[in-house]
Order: sequence, then C-alpha cells, then structure tokens
Amino acid sequence: MEAEKWGKRIRAYRKLKGYTQVSFAKTLGISVSVLGEIERGTRMPTEQMINRASYELGVPIHELTPKE
Repeated sequence: MEAEKWGKRIRAYRKLKGYTQVSFAKTLGISVSVLGEIERGTRMPTEQMINRASYELGVPIHELTPKE
C-alpha cells in the first residue's frame, strides 16, 4: 500500500513538471519498466531514487512522501 502512495505522488509530480516516463527514467538512470512499476505501486522506490527524483523534480522530499 505504501509503495502505491509513493508511486502516485512521483507520477503526479513527474507529469506536473512535464516529464514523460521515458525522459524521467533516463534522468534518474533507471529503466522505464522500473519507473512504471514504481508508479503503479508494485515496486517500492529506493532511498537513492527518492533523493534523485526530489532533486530532479525540484521539490523537497517531504512533498514526495506519502501522507499518513
């Protein structure tokens, strides 16, 4: 369930910033399939990936963190 919440927030910010899945995956240095799994909530993002996504999206980590 938590993976799903992370994925929804990452996808929302990715789209808000104008990234496609392909371009954002390339920016993060991961495959499109891994990004897709994270966004669908079937895979939990690593701490490194969260940090990188936060940096690339220009949002603080607490914005990506799912609300309780």
